[in-house]
Amino acid sequence: MTLVAGIDSSTQSCKLEVRDADTGELVRSGHRPHPATVPPRSEQDPHAWWDALSSLLGEHGDDLAAVSVAGQQHGMVVLDDDRKVLRPAKLWNDTESAPQADALVGAWGAQGWADAVGTVPVASLTIAKVAWLREHEPDVFARVAHVLLPHDWLTLQLSGELVTDRGDASGTGYWSPSRGSYVADAFALLDLDPDVAPTVLAPGAAAGTHGEALVAAGTGDNMGAALGLGLREGDVAISLGTSGTVFAVSARPTNDATGAVAGFADATGRFLPLVCTLNATKATDTMARLLGRTRNELEQLASTSAPGAGGVVLLPYLDGERTPNLPEATGVLHGLRSDTEPAQLARAAYEGVACGLLDAFDALRAAGVTTDEGRVFVVGGGARSAVYPQLLADLLQRPVVVPMPAEYVARGACVQAAAARSGRDVAAVALDWAPAGGQQVEPDPAVDATAVRAAYRDLRRRTHPEPGEQP
Repeated sequence: MTLVAGIDSSTQSCKLEVRDADTGELVRSGHRPHPATVPPRSEQDPHAWWDALSSLLGEHGDDLAAVSVAGQQHGMVVLDDDRKVLRPAKLWNDTESAPQADALVGAWGAQGWADAVGTVPVASLTIAKVAWLREHEPDVFARVAHVLLPHDWLTLQLSGELVTDRGDASGTGYWSPSRGSYVADAFALLDLDPDVAPTVLAPGAAAGTHGEALVAAGTGDNMGAALGLGLREGDVAISLGTSGTVFAVSARPTNDATGAVAGFADATGRFLPLVCTLNATKATDTMARLLGRTRNELEQLASTSAPGAGGVVLLPYLDGERTPNLPEATGVLHGLRSDTEPAQLARAAYEGVACGLLDAFDALRAAGVTTDEGRVFVVGGGARSAVYPQLLADLLQRPVVVPMPAEYVARGACVQAAAARSGRDVAAVALDWAPAGGQQVEPDPAVDATAVRAAYRDLRRRTHPEPGEQP
């Protein structure tokens, strides 16, 4: 049996899967934690990622034909001329660079950025973090020879090569999915030479070798998840983790000047328009803590409340928010009365997260992405909830599919490794390995989805109106 490994190096942990390169069958897996971070400053030492990964490879990696890393997007790893790490990596959920993101938008305008790189800069993007470094740590900035993403740095440790892929590169703010190239003018805004960025490999290409194993190009975690799900054009994935993402595979790039939709590339040669929220299951976990309940108890409590939560509405912007772009925001709880029950607070927490994600779903549609013809997948830790999938189906008023629990980012990295080893098209391998089974959740037609979503939207408009909206 020929074996390949896929790595999901996330904010929280490193997960590794070993699969049969021909069938995609899972053979073994492992997990190691990463150091905890707390925004607004969210930083990690990249060597902690390597310690976790090398430990897993020592346990599971002695018979591999190929390996690939799918890593958390956007993080900034800066190296000197000797390829030594200059400072802790700023992660995607570090919001300290919000002022620099605003200044970048001011330089070209939102439409200018959308046209140039497909995405309007926000604090999460690498380009904003590099601008922060230039302003706040000029001595470090002066020594920067290479700017890498987290998966790029791990690929470097495995292969010795400074490379990336189009999917992860598209989240930097200085690589254009529509042009398929770096944007020199974006680097000029940072006073950097484009040579600081790694070479972008083609889908399915290999970076080099690690021992006897081929090292694939790797990609970003959302691109890896799309591969792991076998996402087809027209499908939409809603991923519920600590943060939330809503994304789809598209044949055409997007350039949303509102900033809601990030116009990413995927790992196959197509595109992956995506909307990200900072606050997803962390909001319900926080409500569970405030009510003195376990996660399961909170779900049971929420299930006893009617839709609409008795008029209680939560805007779950607990640690700022990325979409909408509100890095300094906090949560808002509205509609409390003397007879408000704990069950209504629990229900409001779930509805607030779901409404935010469905606003993201609507943003994809508004950006021209096909969202009404395919399947809607619900994945991530929140997909295992007894409440979230049903609530999303009810508020969409269409069925949602909950695939069998799996590590879809690591699975997608395995797809890349298998494609690099065999020379097959990455998308074809992803479709061959697409997960079967799972559960289809049907909507309850009695739920007044319009009313629930309108209450959420009205509170958002009153407290955080978008440009052009009436508070």
